[in-house]
Amino acid sequence: MYPVELTAPIAKDLTDNGFDGLTTAEEVKAVLDNKEGTALVVVNSVCGCAARHARPGVKLATQGEKRPDRLLTVFAGVDKEATDTARQYMVPYPPSSPCIALFKDGKLVHFLERHHIEGSTDEMIAANLKMAFDHYC
Repeated sequence: MYPVELTAPIAKDLTDNGFDGLTTAEEVKAVLDNKEGTALVVVNSVCGCAARHARPGVKLATQGEKRPDRLLTVFAGVDKEATDTARQYMVPYPPSSPCIALFKDGKLVHFLERHHIEGSTDEMIAANLKMAFDHYC
């Protein structure tokens, strides 16, 4: 577990930009068991690639007209139960943080693993997500 003094501002970076922070397994299940609409889930983390490109890239992507119905985030290393539950919906992908998952009608339809995020720019991540939003949202 990371200290709240470290993680609160990092989590706020997404929640201040329209993302709902999910902290329990029940909250995750309530959203991801919904078989209607689209949901974007960001597994947030304290690692450098999350701060450097994942969070800025996802915020940039969600500023467009086409975007998921729900914007959600869980925090790896903080909300263990919520993160573990969210990752169950992301199978067959192995756990990674950060990562970004798009669900449509209860099915995982697009996924960015950490290795897709590392070395990418904000704009590359946003472009990748916008293409998925155009197709699925």
